[in-house]
Amino acid sequence: MTRHDDARDERIRDFEHAVNMSPAQLEKWLETDESTSVGQSENGGESVGHASGRRIVELLRTKKDDLTDDDIAHMRKVTGYIHRHLGQRPKGDITDTPWRYSLKNWGHDPL
Repeated sequence: MTRHDDARDERIRDFEHAVNMSPAQLEKWLETDESTSVGQSENGGESVGHASGRRIVELLRTKKDDLTDDDIAHMRKVTGYIHRHLGQRPKGDITDTPWRYSLKNWGHDPL
């Protein structure tokens, strides 16, 4: 195994640890009004997080051996976003907050 393979495997493990929603759970979430109500978008289109959520569903359903370098790069982006966002947890009940909704768009439900 090469160092490249080790780094690739580590990125996949980090992604699998950070993303705690199943493809079916994430797909169902992405169809909700709450999901589409959060995130940054250009020209009123789909938010970055919502688009990422759709890609995460595809990544979760892809065999590890079939993942491309671009897929691995997106997995790294997802893992970084989740870790940064978790560090910004608001005080109080987070059940119905844009903070939680945004994390769920990226495949992580903090509850």
